[in-house]
Amino acid sequence: MVLRDVGDYIREQRHAAQVSLRQLAKAAGVSNPYLSQVERGLRKPSAEILQQIAKALRISAEQLYVHAGILDERAGDDTVTGALLADAGLTERQKQVLLEIYESFRRENAARAAVEEPDDASAS
Repeated sequence: MVLRDVGDYIREQRHAAQVSLRQLAKAAGVSNPYLSQVERGLRKPSAEILQQIAKALRISAEQLYVHAGILDERAGDDTVTGALLADAGLTERQKQVLLEIYESFRRENAARAAVEEPDDASAS
């Protein structure tokens, strides 16, 4: 249940930051009722809204994207992902797009390798 996951995660992060729903809504530029609905899993926020919420909470937008099902969770923090996330010259949206492209290439190559592997085994 992705909507519930992202809402729960936002609520947990808001509580950890000791920020009220009203304060977070104002800082993120969304209405109180909307943010409440997101936290309860009734609304699906866009990537842009998630980015605004992440910025207001001073947390990684990537984690919100993962909880919202926009990005796949990464195993470990490889050098490419780490470098992209650490680059202060990129906006959160630019980081998201680059990570999505990078992951799509990795999935494509993994799928290609999986298809080619049985052929290699039968050729032996």
